[in-house]
Amino acid sequence: MKVLVTGHNGYIGAHLVPLLKEKGYFVIGNDINLFGGCEWEPLTKPDLEFNKDLRKLTVGDLAGVDCVIHLAAISNDPMGDLNPDITYKVNRDGSIRLAEIAKQAGVSRFLFSSSCSIYGKSDKPDMTEDDPTVPLTAYAISKIETEKAVMAMADDKFSPSFLRNATAYGHSAMLRIDLVVNNLLGCAVARGDIRIMSDGSPWRPLVHCKDIARAFVAFLEAPREKVHKQVVNIGGNKENYQVKDVGNLVQKLVPNATIVYTGEVGADSRDYKVNFDYLGILLPDFKLEYTLEKGMEELFQKYKEHHFSVSDFEGEQFVRLRTLKKRLSLLEV
Repeated sequence: MKVLVTGHNGYIGAHLVPLLKEKGYFVIGNDINLFGGCEWEPLTKPDLEFNKDLRKLTVGDLAGVDCVIHLAAISNDPMGDLNPDITYKVNRDGSIRLAEIAKQAGVSRFLFSSSCSIYGKSDKPDMTEDDPTVPLTAYAISKIETEKAVMAMADDKFSPSFLRNATAYGHSAMLRIDLVVNNLLGCAVARGDIRIMSDGSPWRPLVHCKDIARAFVAFLEAPREKVHKQVVNIGGNKENYQVKDVGNLVQKLVPNATIVYTGEVGADSRDYKVNFDYLGILLPDFKLEYTLEKGMEELFQKYKEHHFSVSDFEGEQFVRLRTLKKRLSLLEV
């Protein structure tokens, strides 16, 4: 079976490519390498590699592909807000076009990487897939609009699924520290303090980046009738945490680090807990490999192994927004 992974050199793709290859799939990767050089460990190469803007992929590029796993995107709220127009052109318009040419090429499965951030802010204790979405950012809006457009393409020959991933964290060969868990732990290791920019009260559903990659493999291997046109939250019910809880867990790992609530962002508009029951109903054999504590311990050991420093924390390599500001012109087409 041939699987095309977009964004294969990214934070999640760095886990997904080796998982697919270990299972014997022929892996085709496509990545514009917007963040080339940002890896801190060697990446596993796919069997075939394209270096194209996803908006320039052709029907011919997808010939013989059985499944597209679409990860590539301007990948979080701050980056999306840097240039909302480009975010919509890449994340929404580019994704919809990719689904269209995949369908034309005879690709039978299309797995879309969506996000729980589409829930935005909610007073409801546990958001399910059937609850109204409140996307607050260009990134979140691009995700929900893509879901709707690609869902409408589904038929007997083209089967899309939509994975609404919780907030990612954890070790990857393509490390990112612009994610709440990785950032707070990295700050403690590098600077000796744990800087929480809100009051710490907002809720976040959290999931290890490798578990997201594992979920895509599980959807790929699930019977078509189980996952056809399904929208599914990816994470675990016990993995909803307040930001202050994350800070406390960081302090357990780095006892000498002090927690500082800066309050510089004011009230965080993103505040939501998510229910993940449907994932367990749909794919009962799929279980998360990581708890937050296990994932943080692994990342802590990696920080120490790599001698993670203040220059790493304050530099461009591991903060996508800093790199993107210098390379945004690569996307302006």
